[in-house]
Amino acid sequence: MPLKKTSSVVRKAVIPVAGFGTRFLPATIAQPKEMLPIVDKPVIQYIVEQMVASGIEEIIFVTGRNKRAIEDHFDYSGELEQSLRDGNKLDLLKEVHRISRLARFVYVRQNKMLGNGHALLMAREVVGNEPFAFMFGDDIIDARRPAVKQLIDAYHHHHGNIVGVFPVKPELAHRYGIVKPVGPTNTKTFRISGFVEKPKDPPSKYGLFGGPYIFQPEIFDALEKAKPSINGEIFVVDGMNILARKQPFYAHKISGRYFDCGSKTEYVKANIYFALKNREIAPEIRRYLKRPT
Repeated sequence: MPLKKTSSVVRKAVIPVAGFGTRFLPATIAQPKEMLPIVDKPVIQYIVEQMVASGIEEIIFVTGRNKRAIEDHFDYSGELEQSLRDGNKLDLLKEVHRISRLARFVYVRQNKMLGNGHALLMAREVVGNEPFAFMFGDDIIDARRPAVKQLIDAYHHHHGNIVGVFPVKPELAHRYGIVKPVGPTNTKTFRISGFVEKPKDPPSKYGLFGGPYIFQPEIFDALEKAKPSINGEIFVVDGMNILARKQPFYAHKISGRYFDCGSKTEYVKANIYFALKNREIAPEIRRYLKRPT
């Protein structure tokens, strides 16, 4: 699978948000898990803002049923803006208006829950023949230099598919996909030959989390060839393993603080972490944490 001639500029990103959010039921019966708030912003806004700060211009959401709130959140809201204007709440007006202008938003429907690889395939026509960023909709990485930007810079240097990784404790490796290195791993970016899902004997200490990844468009051909699971699901990592046999693949060690906001524990930790970074409420939160009352 040789590299086709593609643009070297990463200007699009795909975020799958079609899942049911079962780990957060009953909160997610009628509300997307991606819209759960971290202090005063939904999880998905943190991810989108990271994409935009990294130079992404177009964000493709792969949505499903009951995900309309995501579309509404990033849409222009004339009535709300007028209400804020009439109430002289100009700071809030500015923020609400800014959100609707962050990027170009495209929504593609995944009408059957057939795995995250199937979700990515739904975005194929919109992505076209160019490299793109990919990240799941419930993972936040707080970093001085956005995690997506870290990967884009590494992609421009190495010119190959690249995944963001974090070190994983050996006793926790069975929870993650672990990369298989080709040679030493003592550099910030290193070559890999593939991935092992939830291994008992991990080939390295570096694991895949919720992204970000930078893919060449050939990932779509690889996903088409991926063998579905017993349940008929196609997974991104299966396409990645196929592509890694044909094209260069790299892992890049992400600098930043990662939160899996699909986990209740990590979601609570994320709220505390960002509350302590919020100048308005941080003092009171610190007092409460020292002596809950």
